[in-house]
Amino acid sequence: MDFVALTRQLVDIESITGNEGPVGDFLCGQLNRLGYEAKKMRVEGERCNVYATTPQQPQPTIVFSTHMDTVPPFIRSSEDGRRVYGRGSCDAKGIIAAQIAAAETLRREGIRVGLLFLVGEERDSLGAKTANQQANGCKFLINGEPTENRVATASKGALRVELMARGRPTENRVATASKGALRVELTARGRMAHSAYPELGESAIDKLLEALSGLRAMRLPEAEGIGSTTLNIGLIEGGRAPNVIADKARAQLLYRLIGPSDQLKREILQAVGDLAQVDFVLEIPFVRLRTLDGLPTMIAAFTTDIPALSNWGEPLLVGPGSIHVAHTEGEYVEKEQLHAAVDLYCSIARRLLS
Repeated sequence: MDFVALTRQLVDIESITGNEGPVGDFLCGQLNRLGYEAKKMRVEGERCNVYATTPQQPQPTIVFSTHMDTVPPFIRSSEDGRRVYGRGSCDAKGIIAAQIAAAETLRREGIRVGLLFLVGEERDSLGAKTANQQANGCKFLINGEPTENRVATASKGALRVELMARGRPTENRVATASKGALRVELTARGRMAHSAYPELGESAIDKLLEALSGLRAMRLPEAEGIGSTTLNIGLIEGGRAPNVIADKARAQLLYRLIGPSDQLKREILQAVGDLAQVDFVLEIPFVRLRTLDGLPTMIAAFTTDIPALSNWGEPLLVGPGSIHVAHTEGEYVEKEQLHAAVDLYCSIARRLLS
């Protein structure tokens, strides 16, 4: 199958989180035409996961999975000789196409895997949480996210995937761990006043800035071989007008976790004190993952749906592309990486079943 063309078709269907209905309809139709028994798994409104199996194996041992939603803004596809561009080309519509192509290759060999494509990964893993209540009893889940393709400098064993493009072999890496995520909201409150008389008011923005300064000064946890916990202040809002002392201000933060969060939460509360209200609105735990001998590895600094799919078998995490270009204006995936991923997904499935 032409999975480069399929990648472009998928990219050209806008599916920013919350709007996944049309891409789910498209995938369900495509998979049924290929001879799978594809069904929609309703999540919310028109948003549905897509789960597909073959008639010969309705409860497969292995399921390939990734997500259909993207971050904004929508960017249509384009391509040149090396790359497919557009929103989701890397994260994760190219992965969907590669997983379908791998499933088709394996099916011709008599190996039948399932396909699970989810909504909501970029926000709250709502699709994964729904799917986890309808697990099929599979033994292994091969989850697709961009896991840092690199140029290979030495042999990595029997499962190494090589494509001699421009004289350079490329490899896909399997993640041995995935960082968790802790979303935090700070809400500061003050008292409005005329800005000419600041002593009559109490600035919520000043409080919020002081709280954020304290959080930025914190020493964050580190783990050998994993890296550091990181902090991103993703959104700040508040105030009424330039000539009004602000009575409210809010910030949304995201910590990338490298272990349990209990101590970090206590330190956050201590650093903020009574400057602002602290709400821990979402937590996805740090997870260690299985790999296979002979495969190059990496640490995923991002979070995935895997923690919410605990009933779908032992997870592995691997996919074409680099997370470094995901969520950017110039998002792309290398065509040779898509080819390598198809071969790698097939190799992993064969290895797990041997």
